[in-house]
Amino acid sequence: MKRYILIFIFMFFSGLTMTVFSQTADAIVGKWYNTEKDAQIEIFKVENKFFGKIIWLQDPKDDTGKPKVDLNNSDVSKQQRPIIGLKILDNFKFNGGTWEDGTIYDPKNGKTYSCIIKEKDNNTLEVRGYIGISLIGRTVEWTKAE
Repeated sequence: MKRYILIFIFMFFSGLTMTVFSQTADAIVGKWYNTEKDAQIEIFKVENKFFGKIIWLQDPKDDTGKPKVDLNNSDVSKQQRPIIGLKILDNFKFNGGTWEDGTIYDPKNGKTYSCIIKEKDNNTLEVRGYIGISLIGRTVEWTKAE
């Protein structure tokens, strides 16, 4: 009986260790769909920081047939930037299972928020944008596009 208990304990901690250490800093690198699946974001690494830009839109053109631009940006000089190619994730650092100290820009409302990203599983990210303390914000899930 003791042997079975020891085997169970060993298997439990082996699985736990593999789960904890299987997540690497580069796990978020790749292409992801936003929650609505109407945009695709490519997350990439530059040195030890992570960034993301919009690379695909379900509806890439406005009502006049022109490519969508960043009309909601409060900075008038940025309102003509194309949405496709727009950097929306900026300066994330990997820290023990989360990507933090970065910001996320929402082109739908033109606002930038503090952000933290967690890997829910290999195909899902939890992306939390917030103001001030992380208690006041919104969490969405992005799914792997590849």
